[in-house]
Amino acid sequence: MEKSKILIVEDDTDINHLLHRMLAKSGYDTIQAFSGTEAKLLLQLESPDLMILDLMLPGMTGEELISAVREEMGLNIPILVLSAKAALETKVHTLKSGADDYLTKPFEPEEVLAHVYAALRRYKKETDKKVPEIKEYVYKKLRLCPKSRKVEIEGEELTLTVLEYDILFLLMKEPDKVYSRENLYEMVWKDGYYGEDNTINVHISNLRRKLAAADPEEEYIRTVWGIGFKMA
Repeated sequence: MEKSKILIVEDDTDINHLLHRMLAKSGYDTIQAFSGTEAKLLLQLESPDLMILDLMLPGMTGEELISAVREEMGLNIPILVLSAKAALETKVHTLKSGADDYLTKPFEPEEVLAHVYAALRRYKKETDKKVPEIKEYVYKKLRLCPKSRKVEIEGEELTLTVLEYDILFLLMKEPDKVYSRENLYEMVWKDGYYGEDNTINVHISNLRRKLAAADPEEEYIRTVWGIGFKMA
């Protein structure tokens, strides 16, 4: 079985090498970058399955790199932020910017490995997985194609993160069903999620923002207070 490849972006040499050793010991291939600009270059040359990212980097900050990965490069690989910045507003802003997960330093190696395992189990490319029978889902002006993982509103393609796409795909498959936050954790994150309680809210909010920017006249995701979310 082909090993998953992980890009480590960390300017602290000791931490970078520590992450490399623990990931290699767990059977992963790693690519090491020590600045944001170096990481961006490597992303153009390599195809990692996941990125572990510090925020305070020389050359290009972690926040700038996330923006470049999502908006400029259009990559949907999972991004696990590993930062000494512990403020809640920083976590929320980073998740809204396109990160999929956030852990604070100092960290326990086992916790990092658990997050990496959960993310890769959900998001890694499964070449032997069959393409769904349904070619596309349509809801109002929204079209979602499972085979290409593309989402469009009136021909305009939306740039979604892996988690945003998976949440929208789940909601569109059963538009009348209300999904609780616990349902979404279980069905989207698969192996469970160990992050902040407001993480689902952040991803839903970010998804709504992108849908509203493409079609300000329609509501697509509705909050059912006290229960969860469904298509509007």
